Amino acid sequence: MSSWYDKYLSIYGKSFEEIPDNVLDEIKGKLAEKQSEEPLISIVVIAYNEEKRLAACLWSLSELQTKYSVEILGVNNNSMDRTEDVYRRLGLSYFNETKQSPGFARQCGWEHAKGKYHFCIDADTFYPPRYVDLMMTKLERPDVSCVSSFWSFFPDEQHSAMGLFLYELIRDSFLWVQHFKRPELCVRGMVFAFKTDLARQVKIRTDIRRGEDGSLALSLKPYGKIAFLYNREARPITGYGTLNEGNLWRSLWNRIRIQMKGISRIFYKTDHYEDSEENMMHHQ
Repeated sequence: MSSWYDKYLSIYGKSFEEIPDNVLDEIKGKLAEKQSEEPLISIVVIAYNEEKRLAACLWSLSELQTKYSVEILGVNNNSMDRTEDVYRRLGLSYFNETKQSPGFARQCGWEHAKGKYHFCIDADTFYPPRYVDLMMTKLERPDVSCVSSFWSFFPDEQHSAMGLFLYELIRDSFLWVQHFKRPELCVRGMVFAFKTDLARQVKIRTDIRRGEDGSLALSLKPYGKIAFLYNREARPITGYGTLNEGNLWRSLWNRIRIQMKGISRIFYKTDHYEDSEENMMHHQ
């Protein structure tokens, strides 16, 4: 059975030279049509060494179906491959951020963004056509500061559709329970959007390797709720970089083992988290 993201998968993982010119031209044209001089929403892609995945992500963004005025911007976070060439070939406005960390990349994006609302995009992920508009049903509410969605993985030879369904069911059930008291722990950068003016009043963490998204959500919580969207039509599809271990069940077991240590914590709110030394970025 075909999926909405199949055509994006056709170029996912391919080097810049392998992508046909007619496909690149199509993406470039559709991206240009999307751009507004006075955007209400800024859609900002951050990329670090994403030459083989970035074009597929931008193809999905070029086909968003939205009633809002948008701009789509890119950030190249000190990539060593041809990530910057992809941005340039597709005619997208982008910025080079040489300080390394997702936090610096996110910060660079919102410093240049014009929109009242800011959507964080990861370059290895595909976004469904109604993603922006469905997220906005939550984000436009006056009592909400930011919103996050759930996400799915695409099946491949190592990961069956049924295996992924069961994995995501268990993961999503845990996240749903956790979000009542610890919503910031459920936020992921690839599915995160916020009100730009509020984010500019707080600082994003630039000194950590991961977790800058949840940390920002925690900082925004005093200004409004962290909302979640459970609509299946708003689920982006991503690769397996976030699993790290590669194998679904090993990944799930490792996460269960980690989460079970002091599991009662998810039933109590907190406004502070301690970072492990291994998660710190040591900038020169």
